[in-house]
Amino acid sequence: MNALMIKGLLFAAILIGATIYVVNSMNIDLSDPINMITIIGAIAIAVLTVGVSIKYINQMKTDTAGGELADENWDGIGEYTNEMPSGWAYSWLGTVIWAFWYMISGYPVNAFSQIGQYNEEVKAYNAKFETVHKNADAATLTQMGESIFLVQCAPCHGTTGDGLSGKAHDFTGRMSKVQVLDVIAKGSNQLGYPMGAMPPMMAQGADAEAIATYIAGGMKGEQPAAFAACASCHGEDGKGMAGMAPDLTAFDETLVGNVIKNGKKGALGTMPAFHDRMTPVQIKALAAYIATLKG
Repeated sequence: MNALMIKGLLFAAILIGATIYVVNSMNIDLSDPINMITIIGAIAIAVLTVGVSIKYINQMKTDTAGGELADENWDGIGEYTNEMPSGWAYSWLGTVIWAFWYMISGYPVNAFSQIGQYNEEVKAYNAKFETVHKNADAATLTQMGESIFLVQCAPCHGTTGDGLSGKAHDFTGRMSKVQVLDVIAKGSNQLGYPMGAMPPMMAQGADAEAIATYIAGGMKGEQPAAFAACASCHGEDGKGMAGMAPDLTAFDETLVGNVIKNGKKGALGTMPAFHDRMTPVQIKALAAYIATLKG
């Protein structure tokens, strides 16, 4: 056994000893298969590193280049057409085998994960939350809705719900004339109401202007004749025919819920759907708070 081999074995022993010392000092539970696999991997890496280093250092001392040169060369520097070193090939094959074992048996893809645990805990907490607040009174819902609004809605709609001076929807009033005209021109097919999609260009020109002015003004005064096109789905009073279509007079729970579920296109861009972030009680609370926002 030459001096290089002795030094290599000594170095490997030091690495393994250091690994074991760290494991003991940190009280790592080796009954956990993941911890055990990690420790075995660390020891294997130390042994392989030293072994491969010793092999190729010795080989560099004794071997001479030989074999058939490849046709290609770069600035007169060529390479031999020698086969891949067997150690590299076996290492690659071993890595592939180990990867399949790790995914199927060592740590299967359907095994425990922190993300999975977190999702299960959130699901259980949400179920408990729904049960506790199932019959919450109006004051509790409004207070809860304010907290939700300030976290989820205020970044775009402002802390007071004014839409940041027209950049997003203003909850302190009702739809502006410009917004009504935009919906009339483009239609709406996103909110999932039973009546289905509102086609574009239901009214044009003076009729569209009259409808927009009437709705933006709180549906007060004389109803324009062109509003008949709207009343067929929204009802004569504009309240949406008991949830069949959007309520044009207020931000009711159904409208808020549908926007949360489906998202909505707006002046700042497309509002994403938030249905996976809120429970039914939270959506109800948010609608209760929005109803209190007045200009």
